[in-house]
Amino acid sequence: MSSPLLLIQNLSYSFGGHPLFTDLNFNIANNEKLCLVGRNGSGKSTLFKIIMGLQNRDSGNLFIQPGTTIQCLSQEPDLSYFTKTIDYVCSELPSPDDHFRGRILLEALGLTGNENPAHLSGGETRRCALAKVLAPRPDLLLLDEPTNHLDLPTIEWLESELKSLSSAVLVISHDRRFLDNMAKGIIWLDRGQARQLSMKFSEFELWRENFFEQEALEYHKLNRQIAREEDWVRYGVTARRKRNVRRMAELSELRLKRKNHIQNPSLDTLQSSDAENSGKIVIDAKNITKSYNSRTIINNLNLRIVRGDRLGIIGPNGAGKSTLLKLLTEQELPDQGEIKLGSKLEINYLDQHRQILDPEKTLAETLTRGRGDYVDVGGEKKHVIGYMKQYLFQPEQAKTPVKVLSGGEKARLLLACALSQPSNLIILDEPTNDFDLETLDLLQEVLSTYKGTLILVSHDRDFLDRIATSVLVAEGDGIWTEYAGGYSDMMALREYKQENLIRKTQNKSQKSTYSKTHIKPKPKKLSYKDQYELDHLPEKLQKLQISIMQLNQHLNDPGLYQKDPDLFEKFTRQLLDKQKEQEKLEERWLELEILQENLKSNDELSNSSNQ
Repeated sequence: MSSPLLLIQNLSYSFGGHPLFTDLNFNIANNEKLCLVGRNGSGKSTLFKIIMGLQNRDSGNLFIQPGTTIQCLSQEPDLSYFTKTIDYVCSELPSPDDHFRGRILLEALGLTGNENPAHLSGGETRRCALAKVLAPRPDLLLLDEPTNHLDLPTIEWLESELKSLSSAVLVISHDRRFLDNMAKGIIWLDRGQARQLSMKFSEFELWRENFFEQEALEYHKLNRQIAREEDWVRYGVTARRKRNVRRMAELSELRLKRKNHIQNPSLDTLQSSDAENSGKIVIDAKNITKSYNSRTIINNLNLRIVRGDRLGIIGPNGAGKSTLLKLLTEQELPDQGEIKLGSKLEINYLDQHRQILDPEKTLAETLTRGRGDYVDVGGEKKHVIGYMKQYLFQPEQAKTPVKVLSGGEKARLLLACALSQPSNLIILDEPTNDFDLETLDLLQEVLSTYKGTLILVSHDRDFLDRIATSVLVAEGDGIWTEYAGGYSDMMALREYKQENLIRKTQNKSQKSTYSKTHIKPKPKKLSYKDQYELDHLPEKLQKLQISIMQLNQHLNDPGLYQKDPDLFEKFTRQLLDKQKEQEKLEERWLELEILQENLKSNDELSNSSNQ
């Protein structure tokens, strides 16, 4: 087996006197694609700095294979020394002959290479930094939130680019679909420990849930054991002195173990502050058109949003999504057409640029709007310190100015402000940027129970699938099409339409080329192979269900993880595999059933027409 590109052993680091992580152990092999996950503050970005030599570790070993080239996507790239973006991107390429790759990457990311860095937006600066680390094709690529500020076509391009690279990749991201498509393994930073897992991200979340359940059971058993020992100390029959000393020492060890146990951190359930119901029709847009500089952004759009809708808006950068939001909320007027807002509307707007945050105000002043020490949430007054804790802020941060908060902290602050204000229409413009996965889960939870209406602009495919009841997609040339369901439903409907179009074109071609005598008659029943498969699928599904039930029984053993962690992980992986197989068999059974019904219907129609 070849030596790893990167090997970390017993690495520890403390910040402000508190250990951020202790005795980390993991490795990255050549061409390995991994994701680094963990909640905000777990040390992911700090670990990148240690690997790059920008931060000293307290102890432990960090081995990098001699000659290994490493590139790290910077959160705050410095382009001040360059007059053109192409010069920055190609600044570390070994040969001028390689500069064509830098320009190709910039064009794929929506830039030309001739832009003045001083005039770039934050998103454009990040895309330049991404092109710069991809251009040299390094042996090891460290990416911190690479999909932030990218549109969906560019995210899909990035997935393809990373898969084609021979580089090893370690990526931090909140984009579940991106992680699942790109990474083949996981390094999980959790409460100062690292666990390296050989599984896809979609499998990891179920594994993590089982892990926390087992951990909670073990902690409960530990408390019960301590209670029994303490009861013996108080009320037990006095035994020989030697035995008493031994049991007192064991009790002391149990108490120390409980003291050192780090609870799984979790946020309280968030709640939104609901206003009075709006009218049934929230927004009614009829035949609206909008153009800029002779370019049509929106062409003859008809859109009706009713109370309770969750509309996702999808489109590449520059398609006009922000313009559409301004039109729908009457911040701008259309060139043609009419927009009517419903009655009793109270709108909350989560802006991706964080423009409603005053950088000079403190965190507490922002939450209370300068009105004392309490936040009004849904008619209930909450002390600002308690409300801060719900969003993972520490009490000592109350007097911290907004301008020194990290991107993730500003995102959480914006969310805390928005959810405290009464509303019946929430507009979210790229809300998931800078969120960690746990905070994103809670945002999804509160939005799914929100009684009002949502309009959501996002490039996060998984987030759209979980939240949206319909999506409005920019098709190009000012044409927008609404599809029922989330992102995956939209893609399936598009594919279905495309297949139908191809099928119709092929049928027309065949009819014009062949006579009726050459047309192959449609089958009237399933083939022998399909019929055999359909007959035996219920039996296979029944056996699978029994296996799944047995595995669940094993995993429900509260002592399994402590007794044999490897066996616990083995059973968990087997359960995931069985559940996947069950899902595939159920889909195949449904497919064959529908095919059989369609063949029967066609046969009956044919018989009736012949009669």
